Amino acid sequence: MKTIPHSPLEPTARAKWFAGTTVIAYALISLIPLVWIFMTSFRTPEDAIAYPPKVIAQPSLIGYVNLFTTRSRVGADELAALPPPKTWYESLVRDQQMILAGPSRFTDRYANSLLIGFGSTLLSVALGTLAAYAFSRFRVPAKEDLLFFILSTRMMPPIAIAIPVYLMFRQVGLNDTHLGLILLYTVVNLSLSVWLLQGFMDEIPREYEEAAMVDGYTRWQAFVKVVLPQAATGIATTAIFCLIFAWNEYAFALLLTSGTAQTSPPFIPTIIGEGGLDWPAMAAGTTLFLLPVLFFTVLLRKHLLRGITFGAIRK
Repeated sequence: MKTIPHSPLEPTARAKWFAGTTVIAYALISLIPLVWIFMTSFRTPEDAIAYPPKVIAQPSLIGYVNLFTTRSRVGADELAALPPPKTWYESLVRDQQMILAGPSRFTDRYANSLLIGFGSTLLSVALGTLAAYAFSRFRVPAKEDLLFFILSTRMMPPIAIAIPVYLMFRQVGLNDTHLGLILLYTVVNLSLSVWLLQGFMDEIPREYEEAAMVDGYTRWQAFVKVVLPQAATGIATTAIFCLIFAWNEYAFALLLTSGTAQTSPPFIPTIIGEGGLDWPAMAAGTTLFLLPVLFFTVLLRKHLLRGITFGAIRK
């Protein structure tokens, strides 16, 4: 029987099976909290805090109704005197012996998160792309020192500068404003953006731009029409990482905002129901809060894996 030689660099079938099983098990364990949050968002407040916990419970949309509305408790006589409910969600509220008092603030907080998260990401990536291109292509005095200084700003925990930032924002009138948080998140993300994108710019051959400029392109045209398409993978990867930070940031959003520009992270934990925290409403808010980043990551998933490994092997 003829045997096929096996390369020592190629993993064996057993090693592949073990690696695949480990990855699948890790993914399933990591998804358990997210699945539980999703299931809790479709439960009643009683089932959400039941002990022992109920894996299977009667589904209900009361969590989402409570998330988007404010309610007021009324007596049984007053409730009986009211006209029949006009909508399905009003019926759910009546079942709790309550009446609708108006919309909640979640929609405004969610819109703030979208504006601030994607706005700061756009600015971080745009400025980071220009800075990374300059560091990659031009002779910048004290280049290594400047890059280390940019990187050092990322090493410091953002909360360490919370009080100085708060005092500065109050002095210039940026407290509780969308512009203030967008600028702050842009500055924090800029170091990551510059360092990631410079690695991608270094991998793009200079000959591409030189050939374009020989054909009559200006430096800016060569950058826009030649370099940017080649760096699309790096830009997409950087945008995802910048958005994740700006989307999830809690400390600055809690300290620097109170109403007008408050985002979802500091608002969701404050959702109070009758007798304490409204866990289904909090789970509903968390589920909706995860969706934009999830969709953005899935949209750019083709670029993400290649972007993470791009430049890891030098030729």
